[in-house]
Amino acid sequence: QVELAESGGGLVQVGGSLRLSCAASGLAFAFKDYHVGWFRRSPGKERHFVASIRSAGTTVYTDSVKGRFTISRDNAKNTTYLHMNSLKPDDTAVYYCAADLSGSWWYGRGTLVTVSS
Repeated sequence: QVELAESGGGLVQVGGSLRLSCAASGLAFAFKDYHVGWFRRSPGKERHFVASIRSAGTTVYTDSVKGRFTISRDNAKNTTYLHMNSLKPDDTAVYYCAADLSGSWWYGRGTLVTVSS
């Protein structure tokens, strides 16, 4: 059973920073071979893509977080991170870690990030 366990969410003021972590277990192959990413669901909205990182290290970001968020991975720890800087109220959401399993995203349970003004 694949499990993605997010941590690091919380309450932060506008302009602040947080680092989210996601530890993966139960994968069929080595973590380093997986395309992993982060999604978020803001209150009253659908879940949307935030960022992803491929096994080769290539990264992609949604426009609203470019220059503020950085996705990274530590393959030795089976962990991916989302470093979030210059946080805005619009960044308030439940953040989900995800792994691309045979072309479909598998999500964790999420961690709540609240940005207060």
